[in-house]
Amino acid sequence: MDALNMILGRRSIRKFTGQPVSEQHIEIILKAAMAAPSAGNQQSWRFVVVTDRERIAAVQATTEYGKMLDDAALALVVCGDTRSLKHPSMWEQDCSAAVQNALLAAHALGLGACWLGFWPKKERTEPLKEALRLPEGVEPLATLAIGQPADEKPPSERYDPAFVHRNRW
Repeated sequence: MDALNMILGRRSIRKFTGQPVSEQHIEIILKAAMAAPSAGNQQSWRFVVVTDRERIAAVQATTEYGKMLDDAALALVVCGDTRSLKHPSMWEQDCSAAVQNALLAAHALGLGACWLGFWPKKERTEPLKEALRLPEGVEPLATLAIGQPADEKPPSERYDPAFVHRNRW
């Protein structure tokens, strides 16, 4: 799949078959995530791969929007390690770029994925930190539900020239 078709064809998938994702595919997704750009190359991202059903349920319980984790093979929690950053205000951008790369890698592998936002909502991040026993200074930005898609979502055209301004607003 060429890069543009992959980008334009990616969709948020919320229904999964429950089939496992191979360790090889998980590693490819993590490699893609860590290939993302980061401010000053600080690579503030950290990842928690959750495959245990009980632990996935604990992650799901931290957000009312996590229904798709019911049948996902894994939850990939993308965190920022804020303890020793060269550019402290940039970890969210670093981790967001890693999230996007992970979503694209999952799609390229024929998997489905959906981004669940956590940061900066303390009512979500604090229970998630507790559920995963994250150390102080490690902040969860997002959780990705990943698995074999149970249905196919056709690409939709989102391009809107009304959102584009040239040279000035």
